[in-house]
Amino acid sequence: MSSRFDPPDSPRSVGLVAPRDVRLFTAEEPLTLASGGTLGPIDVRYELVGEPRPDGSNVVYVCHALTGDAHAAGWHSADDRKPGWWDDFVGPGKAVDTTKYAVLCANILGGCQGTTGPATPDESTGKPSGPAFPFVTIADIVRVHRRLCERLGFGRVRCVVGGSLGGMQALEWAAAFPETAASFVVMASGPTLQAQGIAFNAVARRAIFADPRFRDGHYYAEAEKPDFGLALARMIAHITYLSEESIEQKFGRRRQEDGPRTFDLRRETEFQIESYLHYQGRTFVDRFDANSYLLLTKAMDYFDLAEAHGPLDECLGRADARFLILSYTTDWLFPSSQGREVTTALLKAGRDVTFADFDSPFGHDAFLIEKEQISRVLTPFLARV
Repeated sequence: MSSRFDPPDSPRSVGLVAPRDVRLFTAEEPLTLASGGTLGPIDVRYELVGEPRPDGSNVVYVCHALTGDAHAAGWHSADDRKPGWWDDFVGPGKAVDTTKYAVLCANILGGCQGTTGPATPDESTGKPSGPAFPFVTIADIVRVHRRLCERLGFGRVRCVVGGSLGGMQALEWAAAFPETAASFVVMASGPTLQAQGIAFNAVARRAIFADPRFRDGHYYAEAEKPDFGLALARMIAHITYLSEESIEQKFGRRRQEDGPRTFDLRRETEFQIESYLHYQGRTFVDRFDANSYLLLTKAMDYFDLAEAHGPLDECLGRADARFLILSYTTDWLFPSSQGREVTTALLKAGRDVTFADFDSPFGHDAFLIEKEQISRVLTPFLARV
């Protein structure tokens, strides 16, 4: 087990965590989708760490990003290679201190980590829905989040926090359910995905569509899945999560092996950055579904908070809550200008808002990495709510 992480028996770890499953919507009482259709049943996988108060007043709801899941902190077993994706921030004495707060995180609707999505077997056929799975939006995802809170008895949570796609969920939550959270934290995100982000998503989806093993989304019964297309999509997306500075620091023009150039066009991993991206693609296909990737990237493209709810100052101003907006100077997927846009709207609405634009070499991924920077502002923010 790597020493970089707090092991399960560490006093700073939440220890072993068991995922839980709950059915929130049924075929008889389905979720009405923003696209006009309905979906049911909907099962949701979630994890809850810490001791929640019965009314949810100490609950921090963590919304995960595009390829995340409900496993935000702790370990599923002592043999795991690594803990939850935000473990550096969640646990005793950490930024979200689980001796004070309970942390709730659920796999999002349309995902592939336990919550109903395209890979989920349809109860009427026993086969995955695949491309027949309906289009879902960020609004639909957040409505499922709220139903989960209601099922658990949490009428008003202490905070809703998320980065990237998770930050979009936090903004949608503030606009759609303004009375149900005392605070919101939005990291490396914005009220829309800008044209450059939509462009990268379009190319990533095209990589999946172009894989002959995709079979128009009907690949679940096949031995060979569209792994090449999905891996390529991940490689494309991962470039947007980095920054020029981080790539140069970590890889530069270094090659995998010393010696003369090979002059071999078929060698795809001669440079270290090539090897890194191929590794990201290879490991991704083991845990993610291509149809879910198509669905969720398109949901990001469609998200437009002002279009759905009115001017930002009006729709966010309805939330009687405190806001913390974090951006990063090297994030070119969600540039700092978007954080400023949200902050300006909240100030216009007379809301209590704190904005921090951090310098970081890590680009968009900084909200997953920069423990000290985030902790310095998140810890006192939660304490003041």
